[in-house]
Amino acid sequence: MHTEEIKSDAALEQDVLDELAWEPRVDESKLGVGARQGIVTLTGHLNSHAEKLAARRAILRIAGVKGVALDVEVELPEAQRRSDSEIASAASMAPRWHPSVPRDAVKLSVDDGVITLTGEVAAPYQREASEKAVRSLVGVKAVENRVIVKPNLLPKDVKSRIAAALHRQAQIDVERISVSIEDHQVTLTGTVASWEERKAALRAAWAAPGITRVVDAMTIRP
Repeated sequence: MHTEEIKSDAALEQDVLDELAWEPRVDESKLGVGARQGIVTLTGHLNSHAEKLAARRAILRIAGVKGVALDVEVELPEAQRRSDSEIASAASMAPRWHPSVPRDAVKLSVDDGVITLTGEVAAPYQREASEKAVRSLVGVKAVENRVIVKPNLLPKDVKSRIAAALHRQAQIDVERISVSIEDHQVTLTGTVASWEERKAALRAAWAAPGITRVVDAMTIRP
């Protein structure tokens, strides 16, 4: 049986540097990379919150990465700096244009370029959508998402719905993943072949109606 070769720390660091150089939304020249036993640490500074997120996503695409620690500061270029009032004005309109976010369900405040979101929504995808609507605005250094998910209903068949969603994801070996439900929490256990399969499984669980928390107890098999 074929087993995946375990990368050395040096090899993983080089893969990260190459992937960051390949990612057009990230200026890798401002970053330092370290790796130890599959955990990648990124240091340095970037020009925006969106660029920081793009760097994280790029690293998680790499085979052999088990986790990412982002010790990265956002230092906005002069042309992208905005006052808190300007950011708040733009951000207050952004969620209204996103169909997933109920009107006036999410409130926000801005302090030194950091947006804090509060409020209540019925589903996790709405919480995520509220953050997505504002995180790429010019002048934003970071987003603290404190929106609370309070579901209107937890369907009795939520477990079967999640299992069906996993089954529709052709790249996932459904037989290797177990789903358990307690109150409004989903726990996923078992093994997946890659970070992409892991993310797909988590997306399927978060999309289930009535779910407020997803516990990832899955492992990536060698």
